[in-house]
Amino acid sequence: MAPRLPARCWQQLALRPSTATTALLLPSSAAASPLQQQQLAQQPTTLPYTQHRTVKTGWSTLPARGAKPQRFNQVTSGLPALTTGPAAALRRKERTTPVRAGVLAVKKGMTVFMGRTGARIACTVLQLDRVQTVLNKTRSRHGYWAVQVGMGERQPGNVGAPLLGYYEAKGMAPKEVLAEFRVRDESGLLPVGVQLMPDWFHVGQRVDVRGICKGKGFAGGMKRHGFSGQEASHGNSKNHRTIGSVGPSQGSGSRVLPGKKMPGRMGGHRVTVQNLPVLMVDNDLGILVVKGCVAGPKGSVIQVQDACKKDPPPQDFIEKTRKLLEERFPEAEAHLQAARQRHLELKEARREKRIAELISEGVKGAEEHADAIEEILAASANERPAELEQTQPL
Repeated sequence: MAPRLPARCWQQLALRPSTATTALLLPSSAAASPLQQQQLAQQPTTLPYTQHRTVKTGWSTLPARGAKPQRFNQVTSGLPALTTGPAAALRRKERTTPVRAGVLAVKKGMTVFMGRTGARIACTVLQLDRVQTVLNKTRSRHGYWAVQVGMGERQPGNVGAPLLGYYEAKGMAPKEVLAEFRVRDESGLLPVGVQLMPDWFHVGQRVDVRGICKGKGFAGGMKRHGFSGQEASHGNSKNHRTIGSVGPSQGSGSRVLPGKKMPGRMGGHRVTVQNLPVLMVDNDLGILVVKGCVAGPKGSVIQVQDACKKDPPPQDFIEKTRKLLEERFPEAEAHLQAARQRHLELKEARREKRIAELISEGVKGAEEHADAIEEILAASANERPAELEQTQPL
């Protein structure tokens, strides 16, 4: 139903004689009397008021179409800064966000370290397997700063085409696992393609370790929550391990209160163990040993990052590790740009259906890579006769 027009609109829309109609009704200026000529001169040529279809005049209660919403509460207008929003959220989390990115590792099992006084220290062995940085997320594009890290490798045949193109533009093999580590600011971002070694951490440093705990399936109240169970005798019949009453009938409104501990699925969720000290770092074996236990079975993927409730590593150690990365991978940026260019060329070739032609010609590898393969083959050929002489019977 259309909105009701106010009374002032009806008064303004009243019919008024126009100039053309008056000119037809009245005689010409020459034949008109002086009184008629005076009335013609005083009559306006156009209507004194033109109606507009606006909200104020009552034609419509809807705002004008295509109007952009106005922005309010801006700091530039002299108002205080907002306490909500993305920028305020980042400021609140600044002290609890690590300065550096973390690594991915595989849980190999648990062992013990013996102290000088004979103390037995339980520890967990974590192994790093080709951990590389894959992507940097920035505040301007993604709303926060983070480093995407990948571990291991997957067979290309088991990876979809979109993900293959993603890794092709990075110049690396498809990763088995991807994880994202948030950092405090842009100084925590790393070059794409560099490999993180166990010496990314130092002995004595506190780290937070996250993993997926073992799934136990559907469990009862005694196993899942530690209930003591019911009586074994005195009239109890086949209810020894049940949880008993779950909802009162009067004071609580004859219902089961939300959050009641009941049987259900147990385990299979992420568990974070905080402030674990690092006991050992070995780049040759690629292992990182931390004190205490870590959630998850053997072979599970573990995330390790600087402790968020402790002070970050010393600034000189952070600069040292950053310098080591630059020395180990001096051409990381050039390799990334070359991979992006090659990705665009292959993308155009796939669009033109020339992939079969490129495969028939063969992939031309780098000369250094070919020389390394030849050296490995020559070394294995020299070692084979010596092994045969040792295995011959006397």
